[in-house]
Amino acid sequence: MIHILVRSCILYLIVLGFAFSTYAQNKKPNILFCIADDASYQHFGANGCKWIKTPNFDRIAKEGLLFKNAYTPNAKCAPSRANILMGRNSWQLEELGNHLAYWPGRYKTVWESLLASGYQTGYTGKGWAPGIAMSIQGKPHELTGKAYQAKKLNPPTSAISTNDYAANFEQFLNDNKATQPFIFWVGSTEPHRAYEYGSGQKVGGKSLKSIDKVYDFWLDNDSVRNDMLDYALEIEHFDQQLGKMLALLEKKGQLNNTLIIVTSDNGMPFPRIKGMEYEFSNHMSMAMMWKQGIKNPGRVINDYISFIDLAPTFRDISGTTKPTDQYNKQQVRSLTSIFNSAKAGQVDAKRDYVLLGQERHDVGHPNEVGYPIRSIIKNGMMYIHNFEPDRWPAGNPETGYLNTDGGPTKTTIISANRQNPGKNKYWQLNFGKRIIEELYNIKWDPQCLVNLASRPEYAQTIAGLKINFLQN
Repeated sequence: MIHILVRSCILYLIVLGFAFSTYAQNKKPNILFCIADDASYQHFGANGCKWIKTPNFDRIAKEGLLFKNAYTPNAKCAPSRANILMGRNSWQLEELGNHLAYWPGRYKTVWESLLASGYQTGYTGKGWAPGIAMSIQGKPHELTGKAYQAKKLNPPTSAISTNDYAANFEQFLNDNKATQPFIFWVGSTEPHRAYEYGSGQKVGGKSLKSIDKVYDFWLDNDSVRNDMLDYALEIEHFDQQLGKMLALLEKKGQLNNTLIIVTSDNGMPFPRIKGMEYEFSNHMSMAMMWKQGIKNPGRVINDYISFIDLAPTFRDISGTTKPTDQYNKQQVRSLTSIFNSAKAGQVDAKRDYVLLGQERHDVGHPNEVGYPIRSIIKNGMMYIHNFEPDRWPAGNPETGYLNTDGGPTKTTIISANRQNPGKNKYWQLNFGKRIIEELYNIKWDPQCLVNLASRPEYAQTIAGLKINFLQN
C-alpha cells in the first residue's frame, strides 16, 4: 500500500512538473520598457563611451541585441513617446505630433491593447508627458496603466528624482499575479534638466579632463564640461536603477521570459540636440534582452529601426490583435524577424532608411506657430527639409529660444553672441536660421556641420532621397 502511495506521489510530481514546464514554455513574455529622459546615443558604454559608466545597459546589449541605428521620429519628449505608444509617426498623430498636447480619447495605446488581451499594465516615473490625457466618460485615461509612484529614495543630488523606480517596479510585481504576463513602463526623469551644478565632480568623482570630446558647435570651457559631467551623473543613476530591476527579475525567476528594452526619448537637453532634427537629436541608444526569445544573443544590429516599430513588436510577441481603427493602419515593421534571426549586422535589407520630422514643439514663435521639418536617413546620408526657413528653429530670440532647455551650455553660447551679435559661429550653429535644404554625410560628419545640399555632385543623391520620402 505504501509503495502504491509513493508511486502515486511520484507520478503526481512528474505530471505537476510537466505542467509547470509546459506553462513556462507557453506563457506569453513579460515586457519591461525602460526609457531615459534626454540621453544621447553616444553616452552609453556599449556604444563606445568611456567617461560615463553604464554597466547594466551594457549587460543587456551583451546578453541580447545592441541596435546601432535606432531613431525616434521626433526628438522631443511628448511626440517621441506618442510614437512609441501608438506605432505612428508624429505627423500622422494630429495634435499628438506637438509638445504640450492633449491626448484625445480616440487614440488607444499599445499598453491598452495588451491590457485588453490579458496583460497586467503599469508604469512608474514619467509616462507620456508633458501633456494632458483627456478623461474617457469621466474616468482617467491610463495610457500606460496604473501609476506606481509611492516608493521614494534619497537621491544623490537635489536635482535627481526621489522616485525609487526599482522599488515601484517591485511593488507592481507584488501586486500582480506571477502567472499573468505584464508590460511595465519605467520612465526615468533623468537626465532631464535641471542639474545640480558641479555634482558630476563633487558626487560622481568625475574629472573635467575625462570628457573625450566637446562638440564643435559648443565652446569648450569649464562651464560646458561641468554641464556635461552633471548630465553624465544622471545617466549613471538611471543605469543603477536598471541594474536593481534586473536583479529583481532574476530573484523572482522572471528574467528569462521578459523582453527588456532600454532606450531614451531624444538626445541630450543641450543646444542643437534636443528638439532639433540632427543626427545627435534623433539617434537613440537601444538595447534589448529576452533570453527565451532572442536567438544568438550578443549580436550588433545595423538595420535602421524607428520607434514606431516598437508597438507592433509588442503586439506580435504578445499575440495581440492589431487595432482596426484608422489611426493604426500605418505600415510598421515588427522586430521579431530580427529576434528570430541568427544574423548580425544588416539583418533585413529592406530596413535601409528611417523617417524623421517635427511639427510644433514648445512655445516661442509669434502666434505659437511651429517649425515643421521632414527628414530621411538612408545609406549614411541625412536629408532635411525645413518648410519655414524664415522662422527661428529654436524659437525667437526675444522669447529666449524656448525650444532649447536652459543651462550653462546654452548660457555660454548666448553670452558669447552678445560680444558680436548675430555673427558668433556658436550662436549661428545653435540658434540661427537655416536654409530650406540640408544634406549631411553622417558617417564622417555626425555633428552635421558640413551642409552638402548646394553642391552639384549631390543633386542626384537628394533627388533619390526625396523619392523615398515622398513615397512614405
